[in-house]
Amino acid sequence: MSSYLYQQLEQELRQAITQGRFLPGDRLPSIRQLCQQRGLSKATVLHAYERLEIAGLIEVRPRAGYFVSRPVPQRQLPAVGTLESKPTLVNVTEVMGDIMTQSAVFDLLPKGPQSGSPPQGVVELNRCIGRALRGQRGQQHHYYADPAGSAGLRDQLIRRYQRMGLNLPAEQITLTAGCQQALFMALMLCCDAGDVVAVESPGFFGVLQLLESLGLKVVEIPCRPETGMDMDALEQVLQQWPVKACVVTPAFSTPTGALMPAEARHRLLALASAYDLMVIEDDIYGDIGFEFRPSPLKADDREGRVILCGSASKSLSRDLRLGWICAGELQPRINHLKMVNLLSGNSFVEQGVADFIATGHYERHLRRMREQLRQQRDQLLQLLDQHWQQPCRASEPAGGLALWLELDADIDTLALYRRARQQGIIITPGALFTSQSRYRNCLRMSFDLPWDEKRRDALIRLGTLLD
Repeated sequence: MSSYLYQQLEQELRQAITQGRFLPGDRLPSIRQLCQQRGLSKATVLHAYERLEIAGLIEVRPRAGYFVSRPVPQRQLPAVGTLESKPTLVNVTEVMGDIMTQSAVFDLLPKGPQSGSPPQGVVELNRCIGRALRGQRGQQHHYYADPAGSAGLRDQLIRRYQRMGLNLPAEQITLTAGCQQALFMALMLCCDAGDVVAVESPGFFGVLQLLESLGLKVVEIPCRPETGMDMDALEQVLQQWPVKACVVTPAFSTPTGALMPAEARHRLLALASAYDLMVIEDDIYGDIGFEFRPSPLKADDREGRVILCGSASKSLSRDLRLGWICAGELQPRINHLKMVNLLSGNSFVEQGVADFIATGHYERHLRRMREQLRQQRDQLLQLLDQHWQQPCRASEPAGGLALWLELDADIDTLALYRRARQQGIIITPGALFTSQSRYRNCLRMSFDLPWDEKRRDALIRLGTLLD
């Protein structure tokens, strides 16, 4: 009889889904609700849900319940193509400066009047920082903090990394003014002017700006939207050129959102050992994986070849300008560089963030943020399917803040930038993610912010500009 009951419930829910009474993304009744409403046992309801999940009709989300699965379109991923493997000096376009001036690096619209309440996590963060400020005693404001940063925050970061399989001594982590400064110091530590650095392509334009400012040469390695940096291509470059360092984002790299698989991570470390290469890991997006938090590449580092750079700017707040760097035995040189360039950080902000993490607010904030970002990614893909007549290939990242679009070859997104700018729309052209003359028909599209009426309208109008 129990077999008949779970099959009956399964068939009823299956019909409700296929007939559209439950739509993709809708939350289904909880196990408890169905037990109470139908007079069924928990095992019966659970068995019916398991069969629907195996069939791909529903999905379970931890701590949230059961939801109708969204259809997975058969998307074509953006192509990788061929790259010029000769090291060159970098010349980053001025378009990036205009985008920064408009405060629209992760938005379609220039920064305007802000309405509504900030996220609960940010509210709690502000309270923690406020408590740290109110706890100021005596002449504390007359003194500089430890150049390495707040011991309390470093301890909290070490505890988080320990849960990811990375054990760090307290003296091997230094707080910085954001991840960009951490990457800057890592490059200064590893390289001299004229040295060759391998980077992902398409890759983070901030790294290209750093290489340009330090007079370093860049050699670009193809980055696949599904697996990240191509290890075969990297090995060929290492055989040909004296590469001193490799900058890589193993977890949800920008702009493609790629997640490097375990096999590629292990091979990267093996190549670093074989060719005496330092690996600079940009781990800024690791905390915002939708399904899980990948362990840092440095957790597998046995030779001290990985310099780990991280930040809370993407996962918590841009205003913090708070990052960190872990360079192993090279940490004393990092601390010296920080003293020369920054002296010390804001101790009250660091204390407040330490309290925010220690009290569990950060993990709760991440759970909410991950689910919201996943929904906004899905909404963006649906909007593109529904409203853009122009065919495009899109990555579908499992974390991070953006996806990568490849349009028809005859579309120039730098020219599109100027036309869109006149209509109050800001885009991030593909040409910014390379030092070569490439990706001119590509765009990075962010899903960092909710798709409210104004952003939906901007996305639809951008599609008409493409037509």
